[in-house]
Amino acid sequence: MDTTTPPPDYSLTMDQCWKLLETETLGRVALIVDNHPEIFPVNFVLERRAIVFRTAGGTKLWGAITAKPVAFEIDGYDAHEETAWSVMARGDAELLGDQAEKDAVDALLLEPWQPGEKPYYVRVAPRALTGRRFKVNRPDVWTTRLTDPRRSRFE
Repeated sequence: MDTTTPPPDYSLTMDQCWKLLETETLGRVALIVDNHPEIFPVNFVLERRAIVFRTAGGTKLWGAITAKPVAFEIDGYDAHEETAWSVMARGDAELLGDQAEKDAVDALLLEPWQPGEKPYYVRVAPRALTGRRFKVNRPDVWTTRLTDPRRSRFE
């Protein structure tokens, strides 16, 4: 007789993942560049169930249009609920060339955070979208780093 308790399922539904993606503006895109992984922070918008970011020419652009597949990740912490969460999208990236598509993205107020020209629009169309949410351990306020966001509920 097996009396072990199965581990809890922390998985998020696809709709929950999209809702969390809608609440964020900053994520990380993971690409293979020169045969090794690179991770780049990007600000983004959602456009027709796809993730879109802007970039200049260079390593990120080259990796995005040549690496197959790419990954995109966001995560967060809810101090009030004492939960952490993460969403991961995997799929192919494509360069937007049609001006109407760029205009649709511009209407969503996608503006680069970093100064300089960012004329290239990259869309990541997820083929897989997964996420998880879990309750975090309460901190030991006396031994936890002052910058630990969990402390805010106890101070």
